[in-house]
Formats: sequence, C-alpha cells, structure tokens
Amino acid sequence: MRSLKALLLAESLFVSLIAKSLNLPRPEHYSVRDHYVVHLKDEYPELVAEVFDLELVGPLPNLNDHYIFASPTVQDGYDYVQHYKNVLQRRSDVSHLHKRAANSILWSAKQSLKQRVKRDLGSLYSEDNKSGNTLKKRNLPDIEEIKKQFEINDPIFGDQWHLVNTVQQGHDLNVTGVWADGVTGKGVVVALIDDGIDYNHPDLTDNFFREGSHDFNDNDNEPLPVLFDDYHGTRCAGEIAAVKNDVCGIGVAFHSKVSAIRMLSGPVADVDEIAAINYEFHKNHIYSCSWGPPDNGQSMEGPSDLIVRGVINGIQNGRDGKGSIFVFASGNGGRSFDNCNFDGYTNSIFSITVGAIDREGKHPVYSEQCCAQLIVTYSSGDTDHIHTTDVKNKCTQFHGGTSAAAPLAAGVLALALSVRPELTWRDMQHLTVQSAIEINSDDEDWQMTANGRRFNHKFGYGKIDAGALVAAARNYTLKKAPSWYHSQVQEVGQDILQGSDGAKSIITVTKENLAQVNLANVEHVTVTVNIDHESRGKVAIRLISPHGVISRLAEKREFDMSDEGFKDWRMMSVMHWGEPGVGEWTLQVLGDMEIRHKGVFKDWKISLWGESIDESLAVPYELPGASEKEAKTPLVSGSIVSGIPTTTQSASGIMGGTTEASTTEMASSTIITPNSNSTNITTHTEGSLTEFEGLQSHTAHHVQETLPSSEEPMLGQHHPNMKDPSMKILFGGIVLFSVFLLFVLAIWVNYRRMRRSIGLVDEYEFNQLSNDQDDGMESSTSGNARTLYDAFGRDSDEGKSFYDLGGEGSDEDE
Repeated sequence: MRSLKALLLAESLFVSLIAKSLNLPRPEHYSVRDHYVVHLKDEYPELVAEVFDLELVGPLPNLNDHYIFASPTVQDGYDYVQHYKNVLQRRSDVSHLHKRAANSILWSAKQSLKQRVKRDLGSLYSEDNKSGNTLKKRNLPDIEEIKKQFEINDPIFGDQWHLVNTVQQGHDLNVTGVWADGVTGKGVVVALIDDGIDYNHPDLTDNFFREGSHDFNDNDNEPLPVLFDDYHGTRCAGEIAAVKNDVCGIGVAFHSKVSAIRMLSGPVADVDEIAAINYEFHKNHIYSCSWGPPDNGQSMEGPSDLIVRGVINGIQNGRDGKGSIFVFASGNGGRSFDNCNFDGYTNSIFSITVGAIDREGKHPVYSEQCCAQLIVTYSSGDTDHIHTTDVKNKCTQFHGGTSAAAPLAAGVLALALSVRPELTWRDMQHLTVQSAIEINSDDEDWQMTANGRRFNHKFGYGKIDAGALVAAARNYTLKKAPSWYHSQVQEVGQDILQGSDGAKSIITVTKENLAQVNLANVEHVTVTVNIDHESRGKVAIRLISPHGVISRLAEKREFDMSDEGFKDWRMMSVMHWGEPGVGEWTLQVLGDMEIRHKGVFKDWKISLWGESIDESLAVPYELPGASEKEAKTPLVSGSIVSGIPTTTQSASGIMGGTTEASTTEMASSTIITPNSNSTNITTHTEGSLTEFEGLQSHTAHHVQETLPSSEEPMLGQHHPNMKDPSMKILFGGIVLFSVFLLFVLAIWVNYRRMRRSIGLVDEYEFNQLSNDQDDGMESSTSGNARTLYDAFGRDSDEGKSFYDLGGEGSDEDE
C-alpha cells in the first residue's frame, strides 16, 4: 500500500507540474504524433497510457479529469483511441485491467490544427491605405473642458470620438458621467484572446496583467507581438485600458487591467483553444474574442465538443463560480451576405455577441445582420475609424471592423463589473438587454418583442451605453440559476417548394413541459435542424414564436454553393428574451425560386434556455457529446436532482456546430464519480485501488495477455504486447542481470576453492560471508523490484512524456 501511495503522490505531483507549466503539444508535434484528449471516469491516466501504449502528456488545464495523450506515430484519418477502446470492450478474452482501462474512457477526441481568423478589416484600412474620407479635427470647447476635468493630456484623445463625439451628438459610449462618479474599471481584468499585446507600450505597460497572460503560439509567458501583422491585440487592448499619460489616447476603462492570451498568430489545436479560454479564469474576468471562423459567406463552422466543454467549464467555474464573461465580435461578412448564425461561437448562448455601427450610428456594410447578436457599438465606417494604441510605441487611426466593437463593449462591461463584481455571466447578458439604447428608430427591421423592447437584426437591442449600463447594474437583482427545455425531434420530411411559404412545421410547448424542467421564462432559443439541399446558400429559415416574434435564423447566402445542407446545425435567437415560451413555435424553411435547386426539410427540435423556477432544483449544464454516465459526472461538484430530467447533448445543442465523432461510453448500472482533486483517492466498489496496486507486480503478466492475432493487423504498432520497447528493456535487463549474477557467483566459488586449498578459511569467516551473501541477495532482490517499478512507473527516459525528453519540444528548446 505504501508503494501505491508513493506512486499516486508522484503521479499527482507530475500532473500538477505539467498543469502549471502548460506543457501542451506544439504545432510541430502534430506532424510526428497524433494527440488525443480523453475524459476519464477514474483518476488513473497512467493505466490508460500503459494499456493503450500512449504517452501521457498531462492534464488539460482547468478541466477536471481530461487528459492529453500522444501516440507514437501519425495515422491520418484514423482514430486509434476510439478503435482500440471498441476492440477491448467487444472482446471477452482480454484481461480485466485492459477492460478497466477501456471502460474508464468516457469520451475522447483526436486533435488537429486549425487557424482562427481575426475580425479586423485587414489591408482595407491599413496604415498604407489612407484613401478614405475622415472628419477633420474640431477643437470644440466641450472636449477641452473634459480634458481639464479628468486631467487628460493624451494627444489623440480629441480624435477618440467613440469616447466623446463632438460632431454627431449622442453617438459615443456616454462614459464621461461614469468616470465622474469614479467608475474607471478598477479591479477588473479583461483578457484578450488575440495575437499578443505590446505591453512595453507606454499606454499599456502599467495596466498589463502578467499573471493572466500566456503565449499559446510560442508556448511561453511572453505574449508579445512577433509577426508583421501582430498588431490586432494591441489595438484592442488600447481601446479598453490605455492609461492616462501623454501618449496616444485612453481606454474606456483606463484603470482596468488587460491580459494577453496569444493564440491567433498561427494554427492551434483544440487543446490550445480550450486552455486559452479557461486560462487563469479566476483572475481573468472578461474574455474579449475578436475572431472566429472565416466570414466569407460560405463557411458554416462551430466549436468542437471539447471547446464547448471549455466554455461550459468557464461559465460554471470561472470567477469563483460566477462565470467567465465571453464577448465575441459578430463578424465582418456582411459584404458576403454572411450571418453570425453560421458561426457557432457567436450564436452561443454563453456569448455576448457584439455588432458594429459607425460614428453616425449607421450600420456599416461589413457588419453582419443576425438575431443572435445582443448589442452593437462603435467601430469603423465610411467617415472614420477607431483611434487607439498601436504596436512599436505608435498610435493608429485605422482600427476597425467588429474586431474594434467587441473590446469596446468588453471595456464597458468592465465598468459595470467594477461596481457589482458579484454579477454572474447571465446577469451581464440581462443588463446589456435592459440598458441598450435604440438607434435609427425609423429602420424598418425594428420589431417589438415580448419583453417590451424592440429588436433589430442589424442592431440587436441597440447600442451599449456606459451610463445606462452602470446605472442599471447598481440596482440590479441577481437572476436565479439557469434551466432549459429540449423538445423531442420533430420529423417533417417535406420538400422545400418554390414560393413564399416553403416548408413549415410546428412544435407545441405546454406549461406542463416547462414546469417539469423547472423553466420560468425564456432568454435564448435554439433550433437544431436537418435540411438536405443541393445549394445551401439558397435556403432561408424563420422561427415564429407564440407571440408572433419572427427571428430570421438564416438568410440566403449568395456565395454558399455547398450541397451538404444543414446537418444537426444549431441556430440561436435572443429575440424571444422574456417570452413565457408556452404555445406553438413555427419553423419555416424557404427555398430558391429556381426549381432546379431541390431540398428536403427533414426534422428539427427546439430548446428554450432561461431562468429556473426553483433555484434549489437547478442542475449543471450538460456536457456536449456526453453519454448518460458522463452527464452524471459534471465538471462542477454537486448532486443532480432526480426530479429534473437530464438529457444528453451534442455540441449542436448548446453552441453551434454539428455533432462530431467522439468516443463516449454507453450507460451502465455502475456510476463512478471522479474526485475534483487528483490528490484525493476514492475507494470504488470494484476494488480499484487493489487492482491498480497490483499493476506494479503484475504489469509484465497483463501486458503478455495480448489480443488474438486476428486483431493485430487492425491495431497496428500500437498494440501493447511483448513488442513494446519498454518490455524489451525490462526483460533484457533481467536477462543481463541474471548473467552478471552467475558470473559473479562463478568467480566467488572459484575463489573459495582456492582459499580452502591453502587453509585460510575457518567456520566463522564462512558464516560471515554467508550472511554477507544473504544481505547482498536481499539488496539485489530489492534492486530488481525497483527495476520493475521504474519500467512501468515512468521514471526512466523510456517512460517520460515525449515533451520532457531532451529532443525537440523539450524545456531546453523553449
């Protein structure tokens, strides 16, 4: 038992050190090894690594019981973990430890690299392109009075119209009154997941929060801009927290702090992205994300199941349980007829999605129209751009796109959070809805909603207003915990005919349905659809609520020629905020007027998300891709109330995206709940401690219990049998050690004979040598035991993580 405790202590120390150092795979590692994230129900990742012949890279930071493993080789298009798990579970002639290792895997996902896209306007408004018309500087008296009142000496403050607009009255953030009350963002940290921050810039150095910063592209703690186009994050940071001095301008929350989480300067895997969105989530409060999939009017992409797990982890555990606040730019695909409901980050119920307006309050052509965006704020347009901090101690007058809008909104939210730090992530969403200011009221798209506020697909509920938001926050009553309702899948099977009606289907939600799941009212509505169509861009989708509110979930996209249709794609609307939810919900699918493009509306389901009736019955959010067993082991500790039904969800049920191929374990009658702390050991009913302790003495035996040869071609070189290099080392060492002992024994016997022949040995000496021999044999036995322990306890280089060796990717190379 002592040896087991020592092994577990060593493992926990290894896990904690890996987590602290963020020893994630580097991009170059993906070319030589496949990597997997695995959710385990037991806390013995070493057992899985041994049985599956994988390297344990380490735990996934901040996500309990999720581990990163690396395989010896790259096998494109092949999920080794899923295949081998299925084989082990299917076979009856494998050892119990093999079965246990396979059954401990609740979920797994193979990793790959991808590139996220910044939502600035690229070269269109670069420093080298100054053809756009800009308003001339007007030295009006009011701006001078404001400078004097707040002791502002920053040279471009007069150009920062988004803070004080002296030309278009009312079209700014209305922030000076908040500053006058002493609300400047003190105590709040905004993390920018971007391409780094030039924290040596005089505007940012004093407000840079190093503890919340990390570089996931170069895998170090120096998230400085490196590439020629790494200016995006610095500009966004200046909008939020540029200090008052004599350089450039100031930020909307100039006493807040900014963290730099560098992720956009190269391809990253899901393990990097999830680590980024959960990085130091008790110290980082708001995450500003001005990026996403391509805004080309063709892409339809959402976060993977793993990323959604990270987001859920953030909103449930971040900020000591109050929830991380995620702010996303809605996208710049307006010119391509794009819609943020084709982006699974912006149509997430967990995101505050922000669109853009120009300095005149008009809708710029690049900003997308979408029923998933809550609010808009200021950015570039035909007449001007955002003036802010730039890299290399410079300033810029050409920052723009929805990339510039999102950090401004994040800065205003930081002001409110500094006044009411106990606000939850959902409270912040409620406040943005309640305090938004309607603009361009004559626009024909404004539509009255059930909560008494009007909504516009161009502007959301209106523009964010610092004065109104902070005032609302002071008197705000915290909302109860969330709850939700999922309908059954409604089979439709209708052809999408030409004409104005298209195909229609109705799902009826009753009061009893909502009472059964503890749902009081609606905040978000999501719809998951399956539609076959020869040209996806020819399809438009409308949701009509029981109150007659119409959400344009999807618009026709001219450049989307895909014939893949909509496969378990989820869309979201905030237009139904405050509705009771009871009644008939109608989904209308409209097709192309050209008869040559055919389609079928196959099925759909609706989910209503909102506030709970009885907070004591609230349950954690469901994990995407989870089996029934995994759904009962949530990321946060707590019991699941038996009176509330729990359904399992794919990623498409919570955040946009199709259900991905990931390994989940089917439900069984045995439920094992893992500890949240890896150093605490729970005794399970199946005697897991005894079995795992036995792994030390029986490893050689269980490794020999290989699968029948008929399976070996399927398993390839990963099959854990006697061909394992560690086994060769072990048994080779035993053989060599035995030969050495025989050699020493032969010399000693010969020596004894020689001494006996000349009469130099007496009985006492013989007994003494015999005792010495016994001691030596005991030491040898002990040493042999240590050799066996080392071979499977991973104390030698053979058992170290790939990233701890002295080769490429080791600490020495960083």
